[in-house]
Amino acid sequence: MEQVNSPSRPRHVIWNTAQTRPDEQFSYYREAICQAFMNLTPESATTSHFPAKVETIGLGTGAINRVMFPEHTVNRSRADIAASRDSCFYLNFKLAGRCRMLQDGREVSLSRGQVGIVDSDREVTLLHDRGPTLKVASFWVPSRALRDRLPPSFDFRAERVSDDPHVGHLIIETARSLNAGALRMTEEDSVRLFDVLLDLVALSLSRRSRAQTAEVASFADATVLALRRAIHERLCEPGLTVAAVAGAVGISERYVHKLFERSGTTFSDYVMDRRLVGAAADLKDPALCGRAIGAIAFDWGFSDLSHFTRRFKQRFGCRPRDWRAG
Repeated sequence: MEQVNSPSRPRHVIWNTAQTRPDEQFSYYREAICQAFMNLTPESATTSHFPAKVETIGLGTGAINRVMFPEHTVNRSRADIAASRDSCFYLNFKLAGRCRMLQDGREVSLSRGQVGIVDSDREVTLLHDRGPTLKVASFWVPSRALRDRLPPSFDFRAERVSDDPHVGHLIIETARSLNAGALRMTEEDSVRLFDVLLDLVALSLSRRSRAQTAEVASFADATVLALRRAIHERLCEPGLTVAAVAGAVGISERYVHKLFERSGTTFSDYVMDRRLVGAAADLKDPALCGRAIGAIAFDWGFSDLSHFTRRFKQRFGCRPRDWRAG
Protein backbone atom coordinates (compact mmCIF):
# COMPACT_ATOMS: atom_id res chain seq x y z
CA MET A 1 0.00 0.00 0.00
CA GLU A 2 1.13 3.54 -0.75
CA GLN A 3 1.62 5.49 2.47
CA VAL A 4 0.02 8.87 3.12
CA ASN A 5 3.24 10.91 3.07
CA SER A 6 4.13 9.86 -0.48
CA PRO A 7 5.15 12.88 -2.60
CA SER A 8 2.34 12.01 -5.04
CA ARG A 9 -0.37 12.25 -2.34
CA PRO A 10 -2.09 15.57 -1.50
CA ARG A 11 -1.40 16.85 2.01
CA HIS A 12 -5.07 16.57 3.02
CA VAL A 13 -7.18 13.55 2.05
CA ILE A 14 -10.59 12.39 3.33
CA TRP A 15 -12.29 9.02 2.91
CA ASN A 16 -15.94 8.66 4.00
CA THR A 17 -17.87 5.40 3.82
CA ALA A 18 -21.10 7.38 3.42
CA GLN A 19 -20.07 7.77 -0.20
CA THR A 20 -20.35 4.01 -0.81
CA ARG A 21 -23.08 1.38 -0.73
CA PRO A 22 -23.71 -0.22 2.72
CA ASP A 23 -22.36 -3.61 1.62
CA GLU A 24 -19.11 -1.96 0.45
CA GLN A 25 -18.51 0.35 3.42
CA PHE A 26 -16.30 -1.93 5.50
CA SER A 27 -14.10 -2.81 2.51
CA TYR A 28 -13.79 0.88 1.70
CA TYR A 29 -12.83 1.62 5.31
CA ARG A 30 -10.22 -1.15 5.27
CA GLU A 31 -8.65 0.31 2.12
CA ALA A 32 -8.70 3.82 3.61
CA ILE A 33 -6.86 2.96 6.80
CA CYS A 34 -4.27 0.99 4.85
CA GLN A 35 -3.70 4.05 2.69
CA ALA A 36 -3.44 6.30 5.73
CA PHE A 37 -1.51 4.06 8.14
CA MET A 38 0.22 1.30 6.10
CA ASN A 39 -1.04 -2.30 5.96
CA LEU A 40 -3.57 -3.15 8.68
CA THR A 41 -6.22 -5.86 9.04
CA PRO A 42 -9.46 -4.59 10.58
CA GLU A 43 -12.12 -6.97 11.88
CA SER A 44 -15.78 -6.16 12.56
CA ALA A 45 -18.89 -8.02 13.63
CA THR A 46 -20.51 -6.67 10.48
CA THR A 47 -19.12 -6.19 6.99
CA SER A 48 -21.95 -3.87 5.92
CA HIS A 49 -23.30 -0.52 7.07
CA PHE A 50 -20.00 0.58 8.61
CA PRO A 51 -20.22 4.40 9.05
CA ALA A 52 -16.65 5.63 9.21
CA LYS A 53 -14.49 8.56 8.18
CA VAL A 54 -10.71 8.71 7.74
CA GLU A 55 -8.92 12.03 7.32
CA THR A 56 -5.17 12.37 6.88
CA ILE A 57 -3.08 15.55 7.05
CA GLY A 58 0.60 15.50 6.19
CA LEU A 59 3.09 16.78 8.78
CA GLY A 60 6.36 16.79 6.88
CA THR A 61 7.52 13.16 6.83
CA GLY A 62 4.75 12.23 9.28
CA ALA A 63 1.00 12.69 9.37
CA ILE A 64 -2.03 13.01 11.60
CA ASN A 65 -4.86 10.60 10.85
CA ARG A 66 -8.27 11.45 12.29
CA VAL A 67 -10.53 8.42 12.30
CA MET A 68 -14.18 8.05 13.30
CA PHE A 69 -15.73 4.55 13.32
CA PRO A 70 -18.02 2.06 15.15
CA GLU A 71 -16.67 -0.55 17.58
CA HIS A 72 -14.25 -2.97 15.91
CA THR A 73 -10.75 -4.47 16.10
CA VAL A 74 -7.65 -3.58 14.07
CA ASN A 75 -4.67 -5.93 13.76
CA ARG A 76 -1.16 -5.33 12.51
CA SER A 77 -0.07 -8.86 11.62
CA ARG A 78 3.25 -10.38 10.59
CA ALA A 79 1.98 -10.44 7.01
CA ASP A 80 1.06 -6.74 7.25
CA ILE A 81 4.52 -5.90 8.60
CA ALA A 82 6.25 -7.91 5.86
CA ALA A 83 4.21 -6.17 3.16
CA SER A 84 5.03 -2.65 4.37
CA ARG A 85 7.93 -0.69 2.96
CA ASP A 86 8.24 1.73 5.91
CA SER A 87 8.16 1.51 9.68
CA CYS A 88 6.61 3.95 12.10
CA PHE A 89 5.17 4.49 15.52
CA TYR A 90 1.44 5.08 16.00
CA LEU A 91 0.96 7.83 18.59
CA ASN A 92 -2.76 7.70 19.41
CA PHE A 93 -4.67 10.57 21.01
CA LYS A 94 -8.07 9.13 22.00
CA LEU A 95 -10.96 11.51 21.33
CA ALA A 96 -13.98 9.32 22.13
CA GLY A 97 -14.52 5.78 23.42
CA ARG A 98 -11.80 3.40 24.57
CA CYS A 99 -8.92 1.63 22.84
CA ARG A 100 -7.00 -1.30 24.29
CA MET A 101 -3.59 -1.65 22.63
CA LEU A 102 -2.08 -5.16 22.89
CA GLN A 103 1.59 -5.56 21.95
CA ASP A 104 4.32 -7.94 23.17
CA GLY A 105 2.01 -9.38 25.84
CA ARG A 106 1.37 -5.92 27.28
CA GLU A 107 -2.01 -4.15 27.32
CA VAL A 108 -2.28 -0.37 27.38
CA SER A 109 -5.78 1.10 27.66
CA LEU A 110 -6.60 4.57 26.34
CA SER A 111 -9.68 6.56 27.34
CA ARG A 112 -10.77 9.97 26.09
CA GLY A 113 -7.96 12.53 26.40
CA GLN A 114 -5.15 9.99 26.86
CA VAL A 115 -2.18 9.40 24.55
CA GLY A 116 -0.43 6.09 23.90
CA ILE A 117 2.17 4.77 21.49
CA VAL A 118 2.85 1.44 19.75
CA ASP A 119 5.47 0.22 17.27
CA SER A 120 4.43 -0.72 13.72
CA ASP A 121 7.33 -3.17 13.42
CA ARG A 122 5.76 -5.49 16.00
CA GLU A 123 2.43 -7.27 15.91
CA VAL A 124 -0.29 -5.23 17.61
CA THR A 125 -4.03 -5.47 18.19
CA LEU A 126 -6.18 -2.40 18.76
CA LEU A 127 -9.56 -3.09 20.38
CA HIS A 128 -11.86 -0.08 19.92
CA ASP A 129 -14.98 -0.16 22.11
CA ARG A 130 -17.28 1.70 24.53
CA GLY A 131 -19.36 3.78 22.22
CA PRO A 132 -21.48 3.68 19.10
CA THR A 133 -19.07 6.18 17.53
CA LEU A 134 -15.38 6.22 18.43
CA LYS A 135 -12.75 8.77 17.47
CA VAL A 136 -8.96 8.90 17.52
CA ALA A 137 -6.31 11.30 16.27
CA SER A 138 -3.43 8.99 15.39
CA PHE A 139 -0.04 10.50 14.60
CA TRP A 140 1.97 8.55 12.01
CA VAL A 141 5.54 8.97 13.32
CA PRO A 142 8.42 7.77 11.11
CA SER A 143 10.52 5.38 13.21
CA ARG A 144 13.73 7.27 12.51
CA ALA A 145 12.19 10.58 13.59
CA LEU A 146 11.53 9.22 17.09
CA ARG A 147 14.49 6.86 17.48
CA ASP A 148 16.94 9.65 16.64
CA ARG A 149 15.63 11.38 19.76
CA LEU A 150 16.13 8.32 22.00
CA PRO A 151 19.26 6.70 23.47
CA PRO A 152 20.93 4.21 21.06
CA SER A 153 20.20 1.24 23.32
CA PHE A 154 16.58 2.21 23.97
CA ASP A 155 14.22 -0.79 24.14
CA PHE A 156 10.75 0.34 23.09
CA ARG A 157 7.49 -0.99 24.54
CA ALA A 158 3.90 0.17 24.26
CA GLU A 159 3.26 3.04 26.66
CA ARG A 160 0.58 5.48 27.77
CA VAL A 161 2.82 8.53 27.56
CA SER A 162 0.12 10.90 28.84
CA ASP A 163 0.68 9.39 32.31
CA ASP A 164 4.20 10.83 32.55
CA PRO A 165 4.34 12.92 35.76
CA HIS A 166 6.61 15.57 34.20
CA VAL A 167 5.52 16.00 30.58
CA GLY A 168 2.30 13.98 30.25
CA HIS A 169 0.05 17.05 30.42
CA LEU A 170 2.21 18.77 27.82
CA ILE A 171 1.98 15.79 25.47
CA ILE A 172 -1.81 15.93 25.75
CA GLU A 173 -1.90 19.68 25.22
CA THR A 174 0.44 19.58 22.22
CA ALA A 175 -1.44 16.68 20.62
CA ARG A 176 -4.74 18.50 21.17
CA SER A 177 -3.43 21.76 19.70
CA LEU A 178 -1.90 20.04 16.69
CA ASN A 179 -5.08 18.07 16.05
CA ALA A 180 -7.20 21.22 16.28
CA GLY A 181 -4.91 23.51 14.29
CA ALA A 182 -3.09 21.37 11.73
CA LEU A 183 -5.07 22.82 8.84
CA ARG A 184 -5.40 26.36 10.22
CA MET A 185 -1.69 26.94 10.76
CA THR A 186 0.91 26.95 8.01
CA GLU A 187 2.43 23.62 7.07
CA GLU A 188 5.78 24.85 8.38
CA ASP A 189 4.28 25.70 11.77
CA SER A 190 2.46 22.37 11.98
CA VAL A 191 5.72 20.52 11.31
CA ARG A 192 7.46 22.56 14.02
CA LEU A 193 4.71 21.73 16.51
CA PHE A 194 4.91 18.06 15.47
CA ASP A 195 8.64 18.19 16.29
CA VAL A 196 7.78 19.59 19.74
CA LEU A 197 5.38 16.69 20.26
CA LEU A 198 8.07 14.15 19.30
CA ASP A 199 10.57 15.82 21.64
CA LEU A 200 8.12 15.51 24.52
CA VAL A 201 7.29 11.88 23.73
CA ALA A 202 11.01 11.06 23.54
CA LEU A 203 11.54 12.74 26.91
CA SER A 204 8.78 10.63 28.41
CA LEU A 205 10.00 7.36 26.88
CA SER A 206 13.60 7.89 27.90
CA ARG A 207 12.49 8.73 31.45
CA ARG A 208 14.81 11.64 31.95
CA SER A 209 14.85 13.43 35.27
CA ARG A 210 12.62 16.43 35.94
CA ALA A 211 15.69 18.70 36.08
CA GLN A 212 16.82 17.59 32.63
CA THR A 213 13.32 17.97 31.25
CA ALA A 214 13.00 21.55 32.46
CA GLU A 215 16.17 22.50 30.58
CA VAL A 216 14.94 21.33 27.19
CA ALA A 217 13.71 24.14 24.93
CA SER A 218 10.85 22.09 23.54
CA PHE A 219 9.54 21.54 27.07
CA ALA A 220 9.42 25.27 27.61
CA ASP A 221 7.79 25.86 24.23
CA ALA A 222 5.06 23.32 24.91
CA THR A 223 4.56 24.70 28.44
CA VAL A 224 3.98 28.17 26.97
CA LEU A 225 1.38 26.62 24.65
CA ALA A 226 -0.43 25.04 27.61
CA LEU A 227 -0.08 28.24 29.63
CA ARG A 228 -1.64 30.40 26.92
CA ARG A 229 -4.50 27.96 26.48
CA ALA A 230 -5.19 28.03 30.23
CA ILE A 231 -5.26 31.84 30.13
CA HIS A 232 -7.56 31.96 27.11
CA GLU A 233 -10.02 29.64 28.83
CA ARG A 234 -10.15 32.03 31.82
CA LEU A 235 -9.94 35.47 30.18
CA CYS A 236 -13.49 36.31 31.23
CA GLU A 237 -12.66 35.88 34.91
CA PRO A 238 -12.11 39.39 36.38
CA GLY A 239 -9.77 38.18 39.11
CA LEU A 240 -7.57 35.96 36.96
CA THR A 241 -4.28 35.30 38.79
CA VAL A 242 -0.92 33.73 38.07
CA ALA A 243 -1.69 31.16 40.75
CA ALA A 244 -4.86 30.04 38.94
CA VAL A 245 -3.19 29.38 35.58
CA ALA A 246 -0.06 27.93 37.17
CA GLY A 247 -2.24 25.43 39.01
CA ALA A 248 -4.16 24.58 35.85
CA VAL A 249 -0.96 23.84 33.92
CA GLY A 250 0.83 22.13 36.81
CA ILE A 251 3.83 24.46 37.13
CA SER A 252 4.99 27.01 39.71
CA GLU A 253 4.06 30.69 39.68
CA ARG A 254 7.76 31.49 39.41
CA TYR A 255 8.03 29.40 36.25
CA VAL A 256 5.02 31.23 34.75
CA HIS A 257 6.82 34.54 35.22
CA LYS A 258 10.02 33.08 33.80
CA LEU A 259 8.27 31.85 30.66
CA PHE A 260 6.68 35.24 29.99
CA GLU A 261 9.98 36.98 30.65
CA ARG A 262 11.57 34.64 28.12
CA SER A 263 9.07 35.83 25.48
CA GLY A 264 9.62 39.52 26.30
CA THR A 265 6.40 40.27 28.17
CA THR A 266 4.68 39.73 31.52
CA PHE A 267 1.65 37.75 32.64
CA SER A 268 -0.36 40.93 33.29
CA ASP A 269 0.54 42.52 29.95
CA TYR A 270 -0.31 39.34 28.05
CA VAL A 271 -3.70 38.99 29.75
CA MET A 272 -4.47 42.66 29.14
CA ASP A 273 -3.53 42.45 25.47
CA ARG A 274 -5.62 39.32 24.85
CA ARG A 275 -8.64 40.89 26.57
CA LEU A 276 -8.34 44.10 24.56
CA VAL A 277 -7.95 42.21 21.28
CA GLY A 278 -11.00 40.10 22.11
CA ALA A 279 -13.08 43.15 23.04
CA ALA A 280 -11.98 44.97 19.89
CA ALA A 281 -13.11 42.03 17.74
CA ASP A 282 -16.50 41.94 19.48
CA LEU A 283 -16.97 45.69 18.97
CA LYS A 284 -16.60 45.13 15.22
CA ASP A 285 -18.86 42.08 15.18
CA PRO A 286 -22.18 42.94 13.45
CA ALA A 287 -23.92 40.29 15.55
CA LEU A 288 -23.04 42.27 18.70
CA CYS A 289 -23.88 45.75 17.41
CA GLY A 290 -26.72 46.07 19.94
CA ARG A 291 -24.62 45.05 22.93
CA ALA A 292 -23.42 47.89 25.15
CA ILE A 293 -19.71 48.67 25.18
CA GLY A 294 -19.64 48.22 28.95
CA ALA A 295 -21.20 44.78 28.67
CA ILE A 296 -18.59 43.73 26.12
CA ALA A 297 -15.84 45.01 28.42
CA PHE A 298 -17.27 43.02 31.33
CA ASP A 299 -17.51 39.95 29.05
CA TRP A 300 -13.74 40.11 28.67
CA GLY A 301 -12.94 40.33 32.36
CA PHE A 302 -12.80 44.10 32.86
CA SER A 303 -14.50 45.34 36.04
CA ASP A 304 -14.01 49.07 35.51
CA LEU A 305 -15.28 50.78 32.33
CA SER A 306 -13.03 53.84 32.64
CA HIS A 307 -9.99 51.60 33.03
CA PHE A 308 -11.08 49.62 29.98
CA THR A 309 -11.55 52.80 27.91
CA ARG A 310 -8.14 54.15 28.93
CA ARG A 311 -6.30 50.92 28.15
CA PHE A 312 -8.22 50.46 24.89
CA LYS A 313 -7.17 53.91 23.70
CA GLN A 314 -3.54 53.17 24.61
CA ARG A 315 -3.68 49.93 22.61
CA PHE A 316 -5.66 50.99 19.54
CA GLY A 317 -5.28 54.80 19.48
CA CYS A 318 -8.98 55.60 19.84
CA ARG A 319 -11.88 55.18 22.24
CA PRO A 320 -14.01 52.00 22.04
CA ARG A 321 -17.05 53.87 20.65
CA ASP A 322 -14.93 55.43 17.89
CA TRP A 323 -13.44 52.02 17.10
CA ARG A 324 -16.93 50.56 16.79
CA ALA A 325 -18.12 53.42 14.58
CA GLY A 326 -15.05 53.38 12.34
